[in-house]
Amino acid sequence: MPRYVAERELLAPIDDVWRFVSEPYHLSDWWPGISGVEPDRRGLAAGARWKVQGPGFIRKQETARVLLVREVVTGQRFSFELPAIRTVVEVELRAADANRTRVTVAVEGRFLFGPGSTLGKQALARLYDLVQTGAEP
Repeated sequence: MPRYVAERELLAPIDDVWRFVSEPYHLSDWWPGISGVEPDRRGLAAGARWKVQGPGFIRKQETARVLLVREVVTGQRFSFELPAIRTVVEVELRAADANRTRVTVAVEGRFLFGPGSTLGKQALARLYDLVQTGAEP
C-alpha cells in the first residue's frame, strides 16, 4: 500500500501540541475530510471506536464512518485507522526545543493517489495555523 510521510515544525511546546491533537473533538479542526467527531467513552485510547463525519466518495453528502484508535503513547504518538477507506494514520511528536515541536504524519492506504497523497501535508498545514503558542510576537 502507498505510504506518504510529511513532517513540519510547529511553534509550540510539545505539551501544548499534545493537548490539542489528543482532544478527540479537535480532530475535525485539523484532519482533512473529517467534519465531526463523536468519540466513545474512552476518548483517545487504544481500541476506542469513534464515529466521524465526512464527505462520501461517490456522493458528496456527509457520511458517518468509524475511526479506530490503534495505538497511543501519551505525549509522543498515536495512530488511527479509517477502515471504510482502508487508511491508517500515524502521528508522532518530538520536542525540537522548549518552544518548538516536530510533528510527523504518516498516511498509508490503498486509495492514496492524487489528493490522498497530500493528506499529511494538509493536516500539518492546519495544525501549524492552529497551534502557534510559542510564536514570537
